[in-house]
Amino acid sequence: MNQFFKIICLVATSCWGFASNVSAQSSARGIIQGFLPFEANENESPEEDEIATDRDSFTPSTSVVGRKRLVIESGYSLIDNRQVAETHSLPELITRYGINDLLEIRFGFNYEIGGASNPISGNVPGDFEEEPVIEEEARLLYGTKMLLTDQRNWIPESSIIIQGFTPTSGEATATTFSSSYIFGWKLRNGSIWDSGIRYSTNSVEEDHFNVWSPSTVLKIPVGERWKAHAEYFGVFSEGREHESTQHFFSPGIHYLISQDLEVGTRVGWGLNDQSPNFFSNVGIGIRF
Repeated sequence: MNQFFKIICLVATSCWGFASNVSAQSSARGIIQGFLPFEANENESPEEDEIATDRDSFTPSTSVVGRKRLVIESGYSLIDNRQVAETHSLPELITRYGINDLLEIRFGFNYEIGGASNPISGNVPGDFEEEPVIEEEARLLYGTKMLLTDQRNWIPESSIIIQGFTPTSGEATATTFSSSYIFGWKLRNGSIWDSGIRYSTNSVEEDHFNVWSPSTVLKIPVGERWKAHAEYFGVFSEGREHESTQHFFSPGIHYLISQDLEVGTRVGWGLNDQSPNFFSNVGIGIRF
């Protein structure tokens, strides 16, 4: 009887250990699978369509607005520059209209005043002088965004943005050009991981050069209406007389008031001497 009882205890202990091990492995597997992209053959219930703005992070969203949909985005940024006066940027207005499900057109306007161009929109500093410099600049934005691929297993959703910028006031007179390639995945746990590379032309007085801006952002849902994100982006000049390199880390949080209305804020810190100390941004997006 005692021997039988010992055998029962041994079997029970082994089963408990096995179950605990399986449970731990299942939990770990679940966490890992949560950060994998959706698969094409998964039977997931479709989520309610919601607005996806380009303004809530440096990395634009991979999606387009959709056929005959209109999205209006606006914001305000404050940039604490290291060596020159702070920069104010507003209204950072972008209107996006869907020609069809693959293509949208974009128009916008922005005004900046301060000691340097706004780096969180992909610009490089105009100078590195120690004395405060007050500059004013307004410019129009116009362009298009096209969806290239839908997400399918490990194939990401991707799009391309082509834009022009024409000054309407300030010292700058040259029209500049930018193109961005963005790709990313919607993950099984509802998170979104997007990355991109932006190329633009730029100039400081008679010095004309290129600017490259890589970025990556992870957006994680917090409840049904909140999303938090963490992002890295950089702004690097190429072919400039005095080259500039800027690195940034930027967290943010966004609230979905309704499926068609989003508000959000983000902050960021420069990670090297040529970057601003700090920036903050608040904005809104509405869809019709």
